[in-house]
Amino acid sequence: MITASTIKFLKGLKKNNNKEWFDANRNTYENAKKEFINQVDEILVKLKSIDPTLVNLEPKNCVFRVNRDVRFSANKEPYKTNFGASFSKGGKKVECAGYYFHLEPGNSFLGGGFWMPESSALKKIRMEIDYNFDELKSILQHKSFKKYYEGLSDEAKLSRPPRDYDEKNPAIEFIKLKSFTALVALDNEDVLNKNLTSTVIKHFEAIQPLIHFLNKAID
Repeated sequence: MITASTIKFLKGLKKNNNKEWFDANRNTYENAKKEFINQVDEILVKLKSIDPTLVNLEPKNCVFRVNRDVRFSANKEPYKTNFGASFSKGGKKVECAGYYFHLEPGNSFLGGGFWMPESSALKKIRMEIDYNFDELKSILQHKSFKKYYEGLSDEAKLSRPPRDYDEKNPAIEFIKLKSFTALVALDNEDVLNKNLTSTVIKHFEAIQPLIHFLNKAID
């Protein structure tokens, strides 16, 4: 399970995001990283039992590096102030829909979907929504999904229909989306709870039909 020492480390990193502080606290970082990887491993074992597409996935394929790529960013802080893990059939380096767990003091969350797919995948997803809108509606209106999620995020949603789609299309509000995710916030108490894995799996199981719908579109 995640302990208070990991939360404390991430809080410290946010206040001291520089190489000198990080090097001085490297042992604490290594312990926090190990703890997070163990948590990811525990989640993955349970997740594989409900999603066989992940059978070959290992924790190392899920966990993101703490180092930031600052080459093209105005923000030159060298480290992320969170731990993140993506659970998808292709691993973190393959573009497809999947589950996500984000650990960050005061800003932890979990959920899944397909965040900002590139144009070719986006086009296929929009076609899938257009052709099988009833299936998508059924997924989003299912009691298990609605129990944990309020719906899809409207992040980066278009104000006008994309080319080749009519405003009167019944699915147009979903076709306008550029990202297809549903997320739930976690507070520090949730993260530190001994039942964290169970909580994560319940949320992942509820969003699984959406993930399979999106991956079907791009396969």
